Amino acid sequence: MLLVVLYHASFIGPIVLYPELVTRPVTFSYQVGASLLLLVSAYFACMSLGRGDTVRYWVSRVGRVLPAFLLAAVLAFAVLRYTAPPEWFTPQPRDLVANWLMLWHWKPQHYPYLDGSYWTVPLQLMAFTTAAVLWCTRWGHGTRLRVLLWAVALIPLAQWPLRILGPPETYRMVVDGLGFQRLHLFVAGVAIWLWSTRRMRNGHATALIASCMLAHALHNHVLTDSGLVADWGSTIGVWIGIGVVALAAGGPDWDRLIPTSWFPAVRWLAGISYGMFLIHQTVGFVLMRRLQDLGVGPTLQTAAMLVTAVLLGWALSRIVERPAHRALLRWHDALRPHST
Repeated sequence: MLLVVLYHASFIGPIVLYPELVTRPVTFSYQVGASLLLLVSAYFACMSLGRGDTVRYWVSRVGRVLPAFLLAAVLAFAVLRYTAPPEWFTPQPRDLVANWLMLWHWKPQHYPYLDGSYWTVPLQLMAFTTAAVLWCTRWGHGTRLRVLLWAVALIPLAQWPLRILGPPETYRMVVDGLGFQRLHLFVAGVAIWLWSTRRMRNGHATALIASCMLAHALHNHVLTDSGLVADWGSTIGVWIGIGVVALAAGGPDWDRLIPTSWFPAVRWLAGISYGMFLIHQTVGFVLMRRLQDLGVGPTLQTAAMLVTAVLLGWALSRIVERPAHRALLRWHDALRPHST
């Protein structure tokens, strides 16, 4: 999550979207954090699936993701509409509705983001739903699951030549709308879980994860007038992250390496990470611009964005995410009392 904030605060904001922001002393230009969040999300989804009723699992996942997103979109809308500089994009109510419906992947030229971080939300919801459906069928277990994982891992490899050469709009809309370009990250998370729980052998897991890493490398290539350009920094960063997650999942408990005095802070930050993810980008960009108008330098701007992300992320988690999650589970348990 900290990599996500640093990437947006030092690169996406001042270099890509709003060049009037002063360049940061240190620029982190690698898209690593969000990709690893999808990987980790898939890993923990696998852990949760086998612990109880599948419908309750799905309600639990949706309850953690959707209510907080709906409110965060309202906050991003209000901040952009009422506090952003007049030359910035001013959203209309229809833009809020389009973001609630998550239409940006399908028609990005017509449905702009209120916050660019939201691109992961429909992918996670689709992944959680697909996982729940598969778990209830033969395709969620055994050999069929492994065949399916390989097929999904190879999709980005098979589609890459067409995608890189500029596919028809209908093709792009379906592929981006369904998140095919990121499916390999979910497969890698599932493979790590299967391997760490001794459900997949070392060689098989290595080959599958390597295919996902290759798919991610191809995903980070773009075709320009001068030829193919690769973002190897982001690719290698994700590769390292995959290795770290695998070590954390399959190795000994990390309390041998991390002082126990750090545990409360790490758990607290982990607990509010989704809230931070939803709330930090648009609010942070507007905050940095307003601070710059007051003469505040780039380092303090970045620090203010990080502190604000932590505080608002905590508030969103405490006030919306956790209460909504508990309420939806109570509603489910009342309707299906024997499922727990």
